[in-house]
Amino acid sequence: MKKFGSMFIALLFCGAVAAQTPAKTAPAAKPAPAKPAPAASTPAPAPQTDPGFKFDKLDHDYGTIAKGAEPYCEFRLTNTGKTPLVIASAVGSCGCTVPEYPKEPIAPGQTVIIKVRYDTQRIGHFEKQVTVTFAGIAQPTYLKIHGTVEAPPAEQPFPTPGNGTGNTGAPVNN
Repeated sequence: MKKFGSMFIALLFCGAVAAQTPAKTAPAAKPAPAKPAPAASTPAPAPQTDPGFKFDKLDHDYGTIAKGAEPYCEFRLTNTGKTPLVIASAVGSCGCTVPEYPKEPIAPGQTVIIKVRYDTQRIGHFEKQVTVTFAGIAQPTYLKIHGTVEAPPAEQPFPTPGNGTGNTGAPVNN
């Protein structure tokens, strides 16, 4: 029985040693050498960084305004390109944000105004956006507006006798 136990332990030891040695793998295939790129006869065009227009700002902060205050803000757009620029659409993120924009082409060098109206009857903080797309330009431009509309102060009734304010209107004797 001792021989059997000794052989079993020796067999386990050999199995453990065999499991620790890494298996031999076939050598990795060498990658094919890179082929040199053919010489270009004309240089590749540089990526266009000027979209052909410029806004005076992309964000308008109304700040804190009273309910019913002036609802408009303006974004100035200048055509900096060499061809007429056409605004395909300008859409607010919800019905409370309504943009007005020129529908006719904007000549090179011309500046126009996109007027955005926010519904200042809605009390509280707001963050909205207008998506402006141009004919022939894939990437839209996003104009952002934000601010806080405060509720008007609650009116205090004029104290009159018997209205529950504790003041009867009678003179006070000290």
